[in-house]
Amino acid sequence: MFKKILVANRGEIAIRVMRAARELGIKTVAVYSDADKDAPHVAYADEAFPIGPAQSTLSYLHIPNIINAAVHTGAEAIHPGYGFLAENDHFARVCDTWNLVFIGPPAQAIRQMGIKAGARKLMADAGVPVVPGTEGTVSSVEDARAVADQIGYPILVKASFGGGGRGIRIVESPDGLQDALERASREATAAFGQGDVYLEKYLINPRHIEIQVLADKLGNVVTLGERESSLQRRRQKVLEEAPSVAVTPDLRARMSSAATRAAQAVHYDSAGTLEFLLDQSGNFYFMEMNTRVQVEHPCTESITGIDIVKEQIRVAAGLPLSVTQEEVAFRGWSIECRINAEDPDMQFRPSPGTVTVWKEPAGPWVRVDAAAQPGYTVQPYYDSLLAKVIIWGRDRKEAIHRMERALSEFQVDGVKTTIGMHQQLMQDPEFLAGNIHINFLAERFKGA
Repeated sequence: MFKKILVANRGEIAIRVMRAARELGIKTVAVYSDADKDAPHVAYADEAFPIGPAQSTLSYLHIPNIINAAVHTGAEAIHPGYGFLAENDHFARVCDTWNLVFIGPPAQAIRQMGIKAGARKLMADAGVPVVPGTEGTVSSVEDARAVADQIGYPILVKASFGGGGRGIRIVESPDGLQDALERASREATAAFGQGDVYLEKYLINPRHIEIQVLADKLGNVVTLGERESSLQRRRQKVLEEAPSVAVTPDLRARMSSAATRAAQAVHYDSAGTLEFLLDQSGNFYFMEMNTRVQVEHPCTESITGIDIVKEQIRVAAGLPLSVTQEEVAFRGWSIECRINAEDPDMQFRPSPGTVTVWKEPAGPWVRVDAAAQPGYTVQPYYDSLLAKVIIWGRDRKEAIHRMERALSEFQVDGVKTTIGMHQQLMQDPEFLAGNIHINFLAERFKGA
C-alpha cells in the first residue's frame, strides 16, 4: 500500500479522497491555487503544495506543476478526483513516466472511452446496445443527411471528444442539420480542441441510468447496481438516487452484464461508470463511460456499504478488489442532492461570494460531503458545487422524508444556493411518483 498520495483536485472531492486515504493509513498532499490557499481541503491534508494562479489552466490543469508537487513532496501516487485531469489520458501517461501511480484506469482505456464515436463502435462490437446512429464521425453534410434520413428525426449531433453536455445539438428536421453540425463542431473545438462530431437518434424523454463498475488488475470485474441520474440541468446532474424505480431485477441484471462486457472490452481497472439511456419501452442504450469516480458515487456506497474510493486506491496499489460479485448486496434507498452556489431565481446564475453562515444537517443516516465553512469564499474560477447531501432510508418514501428534513436543517447565508430547488423537488407529485426523465427539470424551472 502507498505511504503518501497527492490529490490533484480541490473542494469536496479532495477531502473525500483524503478521508479514504487516512482510513487506509496513507498520508495525503493537497495542491492549491493562489485563490485556494485558505480552502478547507488544504487544511485537511497532511501537507500542501502551491501550484499556480487562480485560473485552472495555470494550476489544477497544469500538468508540470502537479507533477512537480508530487515529486517535491515524495508522493508515490496521484488521485485526480473527478473533473480537471481525471479523464486526461496524457496526464496518466506522464504520471507513469515519472514513476508516479495514477489512481485510475489505464491511459489506453481513458483514451478509448473518451473518443465518443470510437467508444460507440467498441461497445457495439462487445455486444453492448448503442443508440442508432453513425458508426464513426461525420465527414460531410451529405453523409450526415443520409444517416439522419435513415434513422429518422429528431437526431442528436454530438462531439466525439469531451463531455459535460458541450458540443451537443438537437435537430428536429433536415433544415437545421447543417447549422447544428457547424455549431456543435465549433463548440467542441473551443472546449476540447477537437471538432469531430457524430450522429445519434434522439430519444424522447428517456431516463439516464448508470451502472457502477469496479475492476482490478487481476481481471476481476464487479458491478454495484444502478443509479438514477435523470434529474439534470443543461445535461449536468442535480439529484441522483439508488436504486431506480424504473429498473427491475431482470433489467438490472442485463444492464450489469452489459457494463461488465464494456469494462472487459477495454481491459479496465479502477472505478468506472457505464451510462445508459433507458427509453419508455424499457430498452437501454450505451451513452458513454466515465473513467473516474463519479460525483454521485456516495449513493452506491450507501446502499452497498462499499467504499468506492478505497477500492480505487487498493486497485492502483495492485491489490485485488475487497469484494466479489456474490458478496454485493443492496439495502434500502439513497438520494443525493447537489448543493451549488447558484441562484435558481436568476436562471441558475453562479453566486460567488463569501459564506457568512454554514450549518450542515445531521442526524441518523445523513451524510454531507462538503468543503465550505463560515468565511469560505466561493470562487468564480471553479465549479459551483458546495456540498452533497446524501441520505439513506429503508425505502424511497423514508429516504425522501429524511432528505426533506435534512434540507430544512441546511443553512447557508452569503451566497445563493440550490437548497430551495431541492426542497421543491421533494414535494413534486411526479418526482414522488418516480415519473422522471432527463427533461424533467427543464419543464419545471426556468433556465434549467
